[in-house]
Amino acid sequence: MHSDSRTVMITGGSRGIGRAVALRFAEQGARIILVHYDPDDEAANETLDLLSGKGVEAESHRVDVSSFQAVEALFKEVFSKYGAIDVLVNNAGITRDTLLMRMNEADWDLVLSVNLKSVYNCTRSVVRAMLKQRQGRIVNIASIAGQIGNPGQANYAASKAGIMGFTKSVSREVGPRGVTVNAVAPGFILTEMTEGLPEAVKKSYFQQIPLGRAGMPEDVAEAVYWLCSPAAGYITGQVIHVNGGMFM
Repeated sequence: MHSDSRTVMITGGSRGIGRAVALRFAEQGARIILVHYDPDDEAANETLDLLSGKGVEAESHRVDVSSFQAVEALFKEVFSKYGAIDVLVNNAGITRDTLLMRMNEADWDLVLSVNLKSVYNCTRSVVRAMLKQRQGRIVNIASIAGQIGNPGQANYAASKAGIMGFTKSVSREVGPRGVTVNAVAPGFILTEMTEGLPEAVKKSYFQQIPLGRAGMPEDVAEAVYWLCSPAAGYITGQVIHVNGGMFM
């Protein structure tokens, strides 16, 4: 049954969408490297347990992906251990929501560095090796907010729109060597990030979604997995929206 022998690195991999992506790759037998920055290892260990239940090799690293040096050191370690990273999923993300006139500089800087600079850090650390092996898949997790905006999320939406521009530019650079770079932009997905929202806010979201319901992390994971499969070999530089029709 296991047909996927690739090494897959997923940032923000301990929970939510990252965990769902890890489990989706694990179904086919890929080796999974999770990166997280939770205060403790509880969620990461839970995910590792689920992965070992699928019989795959998996490990987890607590690394601040907004730090170029920390990321560079991590990738060096992984490359020396496994020789290659075949798939990179840049999923790490945080929110610090507030209206712009109340948004302090720290809230702006933190969200931009965790959500956007991390994508530069990780992609920069993997791209040379992918070009050399003339194959590789990079999928960046953007957001519907980066496309249509969201009140109270100027920092988050800017970081996610930045990911879209980054995806398109880098895909043009690496395409000639057989490396694809795409983004997946989730809409309203049920994760720990969204479950804290007030019921009234959730209800107003559902009214904007033609499918009438929230998405599940697995809905996003399927799109990510497909973009990394041979079936999507002729797709690069794209933003795939997974949002139940909320934006079209």
